[in-house]
Amino acid sequence: MTASPFMTSPKAIEEGALDEDWWRGAVIYQIYPRSFQDQDGDGVGDLVGITSRLDYVADLGVDAIWLSPVFTSPMRDFGYDVSNYRDIDPSFGTLEDFDHLVQKAHSLGLKVIIDQVISHSSDKHAWFSESRLSKTNAKADWYVWADPKPDGTPPNNWLSIFGGSAWHWDSRRMQYYLHNFLVQQPDLNFHNPEVQEALLGEMRFWLERGVDGFRLDTVNFYFCSLGFEDNPVVKAEDFNASTAPAVNPYNFQEHIYDKSRPENLDFLRRLRALLDEYPGRTTVGEIGDSQHQLEIMAQYTSGDDMLHMAYTFDYLGGEFSAAHFHNAIAKTEAEAPEGWICLAFSNHDVVRHVSRWATHGQEEAFTRLAATLILSMRGSVCLYQGEELGLKEAELSYADLVDPYGIEFWPEFKGRDGCRTPMVWQAQASNGAFSSANRTWLPVPAEHLTHAVDTQDKVDGSILEFYRSMLDFRSSHPALAKGTIELLPVQGDVLAFVRQLDDERLVCVFNMGESGVSYSLPKGMKPTDTACPGVISVAIDGEIGLEPFGAYIGTLS
Repeated sequence: MTASPFMTSPKAIEEGALDEDWWRGAVIYQIYPRSFQDQDGDGVGDLVGITSRLDYVADLGVDAIWLSPVFTSPMRDFGYDVSNYRDIDPSFGTLEDFDHLVQKAHSLGLKVIIDQVISHSSDKHAWFSESRLSKTNAKADWYVWADPKPDGTPPNNWLSIFGGSAWHWDSRRMQYYLHNFLVQQPDLNFHNPEVQEALLGEMRFWLERGVDGFRLDTVNFYFCSLGFEDNPVVKAEDFNASTAPAVNPYNFQEHIYDKSRPENLDFLRRLRALLDEYPGRTTVGEIGDSQHQLEIMAQYTSGDDMLHMAYTFDYLGGEFSAAHFHNAIAKTEAEAPEGWICLAFSNHDVVRHVSRWATHGQEEAFTRLAATLILSMRGSVCLYQGEELGLKEAELSYADLVDPYGIEFWPEFKGRDGCRTPMVWQAQASNGAFSSANRTWLPVPAEHLTHAVDTQDKVDGSILEFYRSMLDFRSSHPALAKGTIELLPVQGDVLAFVRQLDDERLVCVFNMGESGVSYSLPKGMKPTDTACPGVISVAIDGEIGLEPFGAYIGTLS
């Protein structure tokens, strides 16, 4: 295969110019391509549009971008149903457009991570088209097929996250195929070595084009048990609706046979070996498992032969409280001491965190605290587009919905469209300057226009400028990016910890409550002030006065 001209040169690697550990503590900006910038005026964002806005992203002070899928797709799940892993969907542009995007990003010092969706493909993929033809063709065993029970019903009780049985009847083969998501997203059979080889080959294609890593969608879904045992009922004390909305019966099962199988570990080692052929490349896995996510994260990220990092749903749901965060951090440190977490409060699958957590109405103070908190915690960080503007979840009507997940469970669960609406660049421009189209694929919320980039850019005190300042603060304090974390006792609504790397020690204190409080540091701990943006709390003799949703970061001698 011919290497892309945009790959890191061997000379640069030999001269030590490449930081292979760049991902540890990095800040990654997630771009949802359909909604970032539409250049061709069809109402859907595209690669040329993204490239035109990369200067803005670089100016934020982040280290990398993560692109949600841009591969060829029927778009039943908006790119997470891939029909060709080696080409760009025409709605987004061309391979040449992708190469130019990578070139521009690298020229700005930004790494490029792409979404790799390999647990399943589209039912329009050529592999599946061949697999479903017969039980004896060359790709007959490339997907998970199973015979019905004697009464014709599915082989077991496994459920799809998107609703209903995880099995769909195919009249050609007179068998069921497995789909953990939409019927149009059949699951690949990772038990077949040929499938593993093919998928690793698809990833090598993009490594050769110069990408810096992969976000691995549903990384714990790759294998299922070929014994097809029924999943047991989840125990009441273990019930957790973090992977699926509470109204989804998927939560009623303990998913021990349909995902998170031990066989996955060997495949992840193969995947890591591939990445290690390309110095400086990285992986971040999405772990969707309500009951065992920290245990799985530890398995998937510990050691130098597994994933580089992974993210869980501890902070993409749950509650915003000192106790919850303290417990989640403690469990992560205890169960995955050698692992590395990628932190996120918002992404393309969940309600934006300002709407999810700021139910008290103090949205601006909360937004600043949330930014300070996530950029001070131990791990790498994913920021979702618009988060730096303080955007809330968009309120859409049923008629506006395009997400099959939301359409299935409306109105109790409104789906993912509310966090996927177009980026707003100019308050007075049509469609917020996202697109010149008469109609965009999702509407641009009027309430978002008041938060548009041009209303905040270079405006003292704006949320956007606060994010820029906080990102600069993080980059100037290595302890925040790569240091250890030591939790201090929770006092009411106050979360506190110490970050340390070499001689730098920072004490970080966060009031996660609606009232002003005082926090007492451990005896003998007397910090000095640092220039952390927006921190107006005061420390006197180990006592820190915190305003509602206030923060304090100080240097410990």
